[in-house]
Amino acid sequence: QVQLVESGGGLVQAGGSLRLSCAASGRTFSTYAMGWFRQAPGKEREFVSAISWSGGILDYLDSVKGRFTISRDNAKNTVYLQMNSLKPEDTAVYYCAADFSRRGYLVSRPSAYDYWGQGTQVTVSS
Repeated sequence: QVQLVESGGGLVQAGGSLRLSCAASGRTFSTYAMGWFRQAPGKEREFVSAISWSGGILDYLDSVKGRFTISRDNAKNTVYLQMNSLKPEDTAVYYCAADFSRRGYLVSRPSAYDYWGQGTQVTVSS
């Protein structure tokens, strides 16, 4: 079992930056892939980014490419999402999630992920 705790959300003006963190505990962090998702009010949960266990494979939602960067520090059991040039449409609750099943590739569907954090609110004002 894994416990995931997100932090770093907040209110920021359009064009600003935030860095989200997700601290994991309970299972060897370096053995599984991690993903970031978001959910805006009235919308389905949406894939944002994912990173393989080694950090060598990355994936991004098209609309965040060039603005968001995912990374992980396996020594600190933490995955990060650096978000730059934020837009009002990035406003959502952001969740991190752990995928225990896949090695060597990433998936974007929420149902593939085994554990989820509680979420952190990101609000971008115009």
